[in-house]
Amino acid sequence: MEYSGKLIVFEGPDGAGKTTQVKLAAERLQRQGYSVVMTREPGGTRLSEVIRQVLLDPGNREMSPVTEALLYAGARSQLVAEVILPALASGKIVLCDRFVDSSLAYQGFGRGLDLEMLRQVNRFALNGLGRFCTIFLDLPPEEGLKRGNKRKRDRLEQEDLAFHRRVWEGYHLLIKEYPERIRVVDASSQPEAVHRQIWKHLSAFLKGSHQGGVF
Repeated sequence: MEYSGKLIVFEGPDGAGKTTQVKLAAERLQRQGYSVVMTREPGGTRLSEVIRQVLLDPGNREMSPVTEALLYAGARSQLVAEVILPALASGKIVLCDRFVDSSLAYQGFGRGLDLEMLRQVNRFALNGLGRFCTIFLDLPPEEGLKRGNKRKRDRLEQEDLAFHRRVWEGYHLLIKEYPERIRVVDASSQPEAVHRQIWKHLSAFLKGSHQGGVF
């Protein structure tokens, strides 16, 4: 189903600057008169934020990869139903800090779960969501983890470098799989320079010259 609003997702390895870029994009869109909803994954609703706490708590070391994947999908389903689809139906621009590609990258390539199983579970969670645009902020995992050292790491950020490299390499395979949807931006520059790259892609998507794609 197609909606009058637009969904733009920001993906990338830990430390790539997604949260900063979501805010910069939202501020610019609002200055231009767009109605913008900012959200994040996991989270974005009361229930999804509760699930977020469980997922990212470093104390939950015993969590199995399958449990992790299903919790992410559950939080996503709630966010889509409660926030994203209503916002798109009302013509708003939704900016989401992480979305469904994270499940393939982290639980698929990172944890080694079956990719087709993850696709099926998450298509069910998306509940008919149509085309959207994904901005991938590309940064080597070593650099991203260095940036993240300035704050307390959550459960996934505490995984070793080999895990984060599998995630990063997985993202690059997804870029090849979904070229119509995913746009790549070099995240190694200063935030304003990164924002300028992102804005070119956002403008194309909003104007319709870039149609985005489905999951």
